[in-house]
Amino acid sequence: MIQMLAAVFVFLAVVGFVKFQQIQAAIAGGKSYSPPPEAVTTIVARPQQWKATLEAVGSVAPVQGVTLSADLPGVVDQIVFRSGAHVNAGQPLVLLDTRQERAQLVSAEAGRDLAKTNLDRNRRLLDQQLIAQADFDQSTALFRQAEARVSEIKASIDRKTIRAPFAGETGIRQVNLGQYVNSGDPIVPLQSMDPVYVDFAVPQQQVAALRPGQSVTAIADSSARALVPGRLTAINPVVDDATRNVRVQATFSNTHGRLRPGMYVTVRVDLGSRAPVVALPVTSINYAPYGSSVFIVEDLKGPDGKTYRGVRQQFVRLGASQGDLVTVVDGVHAGQEVVTSGVFKLRTGAAVKVNNAVQPSASSAPKPEDS
Repeated sequence: MIQMLAAVFVFLAVVGFVKFQQIQAAIAGGKSYSPPPEAVTTIVARPQQWKATLEAVGSVAPVQGVTLSADLPGVVDQIVFRSGAHVNAGQPLVLLDTRQERAQLVSAEAGRDLAKTNLDRNRRLLDQQLIAQADFDQSTALFRQAEARVSEIKASIDRKTIRAPFAGETGIRQVNLGQYVNSGDPIVPLQSMDPVYVDFAVPQQQVAALRPGQSVTAIADSSARALVPGRLTAINPVVDDATRNVRVQATFSNTHGRLRPGMYVTVRVDLGSRAPVVALPVTSINYAPYGSSVFIVEDLKGPDGKTYRGVRQQFVRLGASQGDLVTVVDGVHAGQEVVTSGVFKLRTGAAVKVNNAVQPSASSAPKPEDS
């Protein structure tokens, strides 16, 4: 029994020693293991001359836009326009029934004519001193009252003809023939489509660079055909105390009707001056909640003291963007080599192999094939 126990103990000691040696060899191999270099593309950061611009999101508003409504109650007698049609200023759109007013107008005109006849007769009698001045004044007042009554009825008849106050494009009509409308009921929207305003807000720090007359571009969508040129026309003198933004208005020609009231657009203001910037492709930026960063390729030293091509993560502060490029305000200097693709698989100290045979697109004015 003692010999058997001794033999088991010796066997376990030998097995444990062998396994210990294997584990030590694995740990040593892990320490000396270096993963293969990652294939990346790079670009050397160089200063570029960019035109200074300011971008903001704005909303299109008509120079003139209203929803026409009924001035007086009545029954719709005629509709003399089509929904979505262009109308001229003063053009009749809807006529309400005025038969009762016209009958009242006939009676009022008859009373006016009688008052005019009495006035002329009293004027002759006054010249002959056959009536008192008070009688003549009374007949004059009666004539003026009758004349005012005629004008009042004519005005009521005219107010029952709803006209376009300005030239523009009608929307979808909201009344039908024979419908009774009350005063203030909507009839049809009317918008002046050319020109149009674009209202947008800019931070108070950038207002000093704006002035009326500056060139402005509105981008309605990603298509280059949607670029609409305009001019900055007004700057609100009051700063919003809640947002510290200033309201700005630009005017755009809208001959082709690309901009419609209520549409949101991206407004780009040309500030005129040019400033040197370091621009990188957007594919080189590693966006993260804790901050944006790039990977800079440098010569690094490994644990064995040997030099290899590796990357260092550098946090950056970004500025304006144009197309596929974005400016780096702080963090990258001209002459540094920056990774442009494959950043998602990198970490600080990782070895890389640069292969620039195929580079990602990096244009300030890209034109996609499907646009």
